[in-house]
Amino acid sequence: AIAAKKDKDQPAPAAPAAPAGLGVAVANLNAAVAGSEAFKNAAQQRQTYYKATLDQAEARAKQLDAQLKTLVDKFQADRAAKKPDAVLQQQYQAIQQAEATGKQNVQQILMPVALSEAYVNEQISDKLDAAVQAAMTKKGVNILLQPGAVVARAGTHELTPAIVAELNTLVPNVQFIAPPGWLPREVREQQAAQQAAQQQQAAQPGAAQPAARPAQPVGPQPDGR
Repeated sequence: AIAAKKDKDQPAPAAPAAPAGLGVAVANLNAAVAGSEAFKNAAQQRQTYYKATLDQAEARAKQLDAQLKTLVDKFQADRAAKKPDAVLQQQYQAIQQAEATGKQNVQQILMPVALSEAYVNEQISDKLDAAVQAAMTKKGVNILLQPGAVVARAGTHELTPAIVAELNTLVPNVQFIAPPGWLPREVREQQAAQQAAQQQQAAQPGAAQPAARPAQPVGPQPDGR
């Protein structure tokens, strides 16, 4: 009886503490990919491997700037001199054409670099969902929001560093040189959708064959160095 009374007087044992889950967290997935060691290492390797390409693109961009400056200066001088509108219009069109052609040249030079960037991003992004799920589980997060969806951040947790840590484990390194003929996922999906649509149309009785379309450049469009 005495023992029972002592047990009764003792405070009840505390319930097991729930995991220190935060419930709701915020993460910038693009920043997580860019913050991974695989991404940063590939960026450094790319700068070295494609140095000649990058230098060539930079030289072409400077050449384009000089060309455009000459054309624009001439256009402004002729406009100040009240040259006929037809002459000014022709010069303006020449400026637009030179700019478009020059930018296309730079993009074409940088295409291997752009493909490298897309190839690296795709390899890391393939592991992103697993990294997010692992980080959410370890931190007890049930709902994950992008920063743009958040109005107020009081009581929320920044999960981006945890996702970066998971990416570093899941994909410690990647290949930064795209294989010959490789195309980014969005281009592959677009081509597959077009092929499926063509096959479906061809399977329909009496369907007219679509006219041949001119070939379009594929691959990501680089923004420059």
